Amino acid sequence: MIVTSAVDEIITFIAGENPARVLNFKASEETKRRVFELIDKSKIAALEEKDQAELNHYLLLEHLMRLAKIKAYQIA
Repeated sequence: MIVTSAVDEIITFIAGENPARVLNFKASEETKRRVFELIDKSKIAALEEKDQAELNHYLLLEHLMRLAKIKAYQIA
């Protein structure tokens, strides 16, 4: 599948640049607060479209970062 190949290519690039930095990466406190705020809001009621899109972006980035950390661990 083309999408999987593209994701794998990008993940390998990110992880290969500096595996130790990838493994040590953590989101800022500000980012964590915002994500938790959006998650909490979503438990109470449906999010506005812009907030749902923002949360979806965070979740996608979190998934990609987890994949990059797995790859970095394999490289390191």
